Amino acid sequence: MPKGAGQKLKLYYLSQIMLKKTDDEHALTMPEIIEKLSEYGISADRKSIYDDFAALKEIGLDIIMEQEGRNYYYHVGGKRFEIAELMLLVDSIQSSKFITAKKSADLIKKVTDLASEYEARQLKRQVVVQGRIKNMNESIYYMVDEIHRAILENKSIRFQYLQWNLDKVMVPRDDEERFASPWALTWDDENYYLIAFDPKAGKIKHYRVDKMARIKLTDEKRVGKEEFEALDMGSYAKKNFGMFGKMESVMVDIEFRNDFVGIMIDRFGKEIPIRPAEKEGWSKTHVDVYISDQFYGWIFAMGGKVIITGPSKVTEDYKEKLKLQLNEY
Repeated sequence: MPKGAGQKLKLYYLSQIMLKKTDDEHALTMPEIIEKLSEYGISADRKSIYDDFAALKEIGLDIIMEQEGRNYYYHVGGKRFEIAELMLLVDSIQSSKFITAKKSADLIKKVTDLASEYEARQLKRQVVVQGRIKNMNESIYYMVDEIHRAILENKSIRFQYLQWNLDKVMVPRDDEERFASPWALTWDDENYYLIAFDPKAGKIKHYRVDKMARIKLTDEKRVGKEEFEALDMGSYAKKNFGMFGKMESVMVDIEFRNDFVGIMIDRFGKEIPIRPAEKEGWSKTHVDVYISDQFYGWIFAMGGKVIITGPSKVTEDYKEKLKLQLNEY
């Protein structure tokens, strides 16, 4: 690199040296800083670096000087992300089923670039998630981008909705394209879903983004704004036991063993009413849920420690489904 070009980039290289080579546990002396700048073909002296440090501080880079004996050490203090925050991001990316293995590696590399080289070593640890199945649809990121663009531009979309066949190939569910007005993206059970209004059905629906293909923005404006605004997403998530199609919303009476109270609060929130039940050591609550096979599956998984006590149409429906299951065996 020509010396003149290097000098013009001096401030940039100095900032990178400080960000990559220092942190709260690692610092550089002034001679070490000058030596590392020389590796980029940049000459510097103490006074010019002091001036550069002042400039870097003005743009938000916290350069800290500490004295140990007769030596002075310099390092970057407060950073945009703490190491614990970066670890949280890495762990979330690595353990997410929604993000493909290839994209996980790309994202983790970008996250580690935000840390010093010493902190990066800690971030490269692998999160152990036994049997984790990573998504195989690499085009999902472009589809998410198209959906965001449609929402931003207030346009409806057309797309194909896919499903797996027995040959392990994703094929269209329908012969025709689907048409919908996108309103939001949400995360549920480690999958990404589009919340959209289906004008043909006249209601809000959700679609798994990794099963969508060939998304095209149309010239038609979005519809279903009132229906979407009437949807309380927080409440919707609590009441829904799986994004397999919105079912009937019903107020259900549930009794549970007292030591299962944490499970109930985790599922339905702290606002649920809790009262003593007639059975000793048990309590009861009244919650609004979308009745579905996934809800019944959740009840069954509680091993008799959580039971439905009303209304009768729900308890009878649950009993009937259990009988049908038993008949299969």
